[in-house]
Amino acid sequence: MEYDLLVYLCAIAFCAGFIDSVVGGGGLIQTPLTLALVPQLPVATLIGTLKVPALTGTSLATVMYLRKVAIDWKLFIMMAVLAFVAAFLGSQLLTVVSNEFMKPLLLFILIALAIYTIFKKDFGQAKERAIPYHTVLINACIISIVVGFYDGFIGPATGTFFILGFVTLLGMDFLKANANAKLVNLATNLGSICLFLIKGKIIWSIALPMAFFNGLGAVLGAQMAISKGNHFIRYLFIFVITLSICRFGYEVIQDFIY
Repeated sequence: MEYDLLVYLCAIAFCAGFIDSVVGGGGLIQTPLTLALVPQLPVATLIGTLKVPALTGTSLATVMYLRKVAIDWKLFIMMAVLAFVAAFLGSQLLTVVSNEFMKPLLLFILIALAIYTIFKKDFGQAKERAIPYHTVLINACIISIVVGFYDGFIGPATGTFFILGFVTLLGMDFLKANANAKLVNLATNLGSICLFLIKGKIIWSIALPMAFFNGLGAVLGAQMAISKGNHFIRYLFIFVITLSICRFGYEVIQDFIY
């Protein structure tokens, strides 16, 4: 691993940790840009490696959110178990999927989320709503399984998808949804890491430096989110997604031509 390349990867990890701790979707930056910078490595190996910095950043952001947000621990434990198993199975599937299939799929997800964020101008400003608890339990199971599997299989924007699910289907406000998303995302990251450890897919010389900078970005981002709210990050989020689409789209077009 060349030194200048590792510096770029650490800078990407810092930005990803910062944005993920505020609005979710750090994987939209970290995953496609890392894949673009290190195209010679298999997708499964890189995504397995990126689970380590993702876990670090999510863990540190979670600690900060828990100081401000009350958690329904019974609901969380149920969701965490389901998400852990779903992510493990998703990562198992990833180990047998080719690079050619994954890259266009990731590009499509980037574009879809960018469109949603642009047109959803009140993104992150939802108010808490009362929903019957039995409905919350059913919706929580669905979210945990679907998004957990997605996180193990692909990964980018998992935090954002959890937040969207918690706001729309569980009636949480943004800050509470963000805190819960971080907790459940810990379970999905652990499920994936367990699988990738068994498969020997983690490159520690990349994972550990990126983990440090992802964690640093997550701490700073969580502090800013708690103190200032989410308005300021929306335009930055759209800008970064747009850059990722352009850079990763270039890679997909190159693969298609050659």
